Amino acid sequence: MAAREYGQFCGLARALEMVGERWTLLIVRDLLSGPRRYTDLRKGLPAIPTNILSARLKQLEETGLATRRALSHPERAVVYELTDYGRDLEPALIALGRWGAKTMTGPRPGEMITAESVAMAFRTTYRAEAAQGTTAGFEVGMGEFTLRLQITDGVLTVGIGPHPAPDLIVENLTEQGIHALMTGAKSPDQAIADGSVRVQGDPALLHRFIAAFRF
Repeated sequence: MAAREYGQFCGLARALEMVGERWTLLIVRDLLSGPRRYTDLRKGLPAIPTNILSARLKQLEETGLATRRALSHPERAVVYELTDYGRDLEPALIALGRWGAKTMTGPRPGEMITAESVAMAFRTTYRAEAAQGTTAGFEVGMGEFTLRLQITDGVLTVGIGPHPAPDLIVENLTEQGIHALMTGAKSPDQAIADGSVRVQGDPALLHRFIAAFRF
């Protein structure tokens, strides 16, 4: 598929030729959480037309940003995943996410909150300086979905699904439960006492969790 060319010898122009089409960066965002089947991507981007999703995935493959592979038996499924070159986009997406979040208050009518969008929110709010030297695994339950956050010596990885060996499990029990903790609207003691959140594991890690992701 021919890329739109801007006719300028510029790194930004070249980048936009590869990822500037509508939906492309959101597909990359979702693939940052790990390999995804076509149906997984459709679920995470319910408003995307199927023909556009297919076209964008093809473009990502053609530009070397993503690849597809067949899972071994018994899965028998094809998944899409980012290449190392595609993963190089992560810092740019985090910077864009932080910039865009400055205009956000609550969801607009019709806007959905997906596992992939919340995973991206944790990436954009992560404060590496507050987690320096920390190694801990967190599982965050958000009702319909679960996220796993692993900090290893201050380096964060985010995935969708349960953590295999969490040091702390934080469950969101009200609409603003974890959000209130992250913004400082409620202290950990207040959020636990009023039932906004429930924690399992080392309770001392809750303070470290908040410090690492506070916004």
